[in-house]
Amino acid sequence: MVAVETQRADGPRWLIAGLGNPGPEYDLTYHNLGFLAIDRLAEAANIRLTRPECKALAGGGVIAGTPVLLAKPQTYMNLSGGSIGPLLEKYTLPPERLILIYDELALDWGSLRIRYKGSAGGHNGVSSVLRSVGNDNFIRVRLGIRPEHPWKDMKEYVLSKVRKAQIETLESTLEQTLQAVETIITEGVEKAMTKHNRRAQGANEEQ
Repeated sequence: MVAVETQRADGPRWLIAGLGNPGPEYDLTYHNLGFLAIDRLAEAANIRLTRPECKALAGGGVIAGTPVLLAKPQTYMNLSGGSIGPLLEKYTLPPERLILIYDELALDWGSLRIRYKGSAGGHNGVSSVLRSVGNDNFIRVRLGIRPEHPWKDMKEYVLSKVRKAQIETLESTLEQTLQAVETIITEGVEKAMTKHNRRAQGANEEQ
C-alpha cells in the first residue's frame, strides 16, 4: 500500500503568493501588483517577508485566525512556478490551498476577480505555476491593469510605473484584495467570488 503524504500539522494551512519581478526598478509597476498585494497582507498581519525560502521571500503568520505562508517569488515572473511548486511541496499543501495574486490585462484598472481553476489567459507567470503545480486546482485573485487608452507595446506598458492619478484606486484595490483573501480563508472561494468580484466603475463586463 502506497503511503499518502499528509499536510504538516505544524505548518501553514494556506500558501498565499503574489507574482512580480524582483528589484527596485520594478517597484510600483503594473506587473508587480501581486507583490504589492502581498506587502499589504504582510503589513496588516504583522508578517515579516524576509526569509529566503524556495527562491522566494517568505514569511509565516496568521490571517483571519489561520496559519498562512506569504511568498513573493524572486525568480522573475516567467519562472514563478520554480518557487511556488517547491513551496507547496515543502509544506505538503495541495494546489487547492494556493491563493495566487497577480495582475490581469483582461480586466480594467480597479477591477478584482476571484477565480478557481482555468487557463493562464496568456499570463506567463501563471503559465509557469501551472507547469510546476501540474494542474489548475488553485485559487486566483486577479487585479485588473488594462489601460484606459491603447498601447502599442503591451510589454512596455506592464513594466511601466503606476501613474500618480491611479494611486487612490490602487490603494482601494489592495484593501479589497486583503478583504477577499480573508473571505476565501474564512468562508470559501464561492462566497468570496460572490462577495468581492467587482468591475471598475463604468467598465464593460469581462470577455
